[in-house]
Amino acid sequence: MRISCFLSAQFDPSASAADGIDDVLAQAAAAEAAGFHAVYLGHHYLAKSAFVQPVPLAGYLASATTRVRIGFGVLLAPLLNPIALAEDLASLDVLSRGRLTVGLGAGYRKRETAAFGVAWDDRLRRLSDYVPLLRALWSGATVDAHGSWGEVPGASLALRPVQPGGPPLWIGAFAEAAVRRAARLDAPWLIGPKGDDTELARLLGVYRDVLAEHGHSLDREYPMSREACVGDTYATAVAAVRPHLQRQYAGYKSWDDAQAIDVDRYLAEDCLVGSADEIVAKLRRWETELGITEVSLRHQFVGAGQDEAMEQLARFGAEIIPRVATPAEVTT
Repeated sequence: MRISCFLSAQFDPSASAADGIDDVLAQAAAAEAAGFHAVYLGHHYLAKSAFVQPVPLAGYLASATTRVRIGFGVLLAPLLNPIALAEDLASLDVLSRGRLTVGLGAGYRKRETAAFGVAWDDRLRRLSDYVPLLRALWSGATVDAHGSWGEVPGASLALRPVQPGGPPLWIGAFAEAAVRRAARLDAPWLIGPKGDDTELARLLGVYRDVLAEHGHSLDREYPMSREACVGDTYATAVAAVRPHLQRQYAGYKSWDDAQAIDVDRYLAEDCLVGSADEIVAKLRRWETELGITEVSLRHQFVGAGQDEAMEQLARFGAEIIPRVATPAEVTT
């Protein structure tokens, strides 16, 4: 199993965003040194935090790292023009020398779609249309395309990504309908940071069934994102991360269309929190029982200190990654 890191490039508006970016850069370098597989960035507009936009930040991180992959988890593709998206992402793949992974999502905030003139239902149509269009352009095809975003007759890209066929495209989803959409598009489902093992097993069953119905291979990446904290015991890990999670999700709740969570249930069932032994056991269970191939972990939250994030990256690098780097035996 591969372990990756989600970088929280959003800051208190009263703080220095320039200093915050220095911290994010230090985290990316620490993640690379500690053996993390990739670093991922989120995407929002009109956030209440000072949210650094991920496409320019990804280019900045590409120049400051050499091995670690760089990705989005997720990029709000329907808010963007697909031709600009194809060229921007091809450029990032070149800048990173082929280290880009692209998670795409439909978004859940009506304020964002309204700001970009995207009808609420059209965001789903756009997401479904963009995936094959991006793949075709990155593969060197000449395409005639049109949609609510515009139209292009005979479009092709002179700038091609380093990775053959372009960077991997994943689809972030929570609801069953969105999971089915990812399967129909033959895209790995990027599992979001919510859902206990029972719910994930059910939805993964749905996802694999739809893949099979459409003749798509089940042999693929199965990525997941989780909130994480390692401590000497479960109790100390919870005590360290609970205030940050409570503040983070209260902030989300203040946004339109975000849902409240039961923090204690969430910590116990959905998150990757506990001692090193408990975390390794949970990762192995996800690998053998659910087939998860990569877990992206968030170690820092709005209001949390840089020292806490760096300590978590170091501890995961020393205590967790070496123990899960080799495949576990799959039980039947």
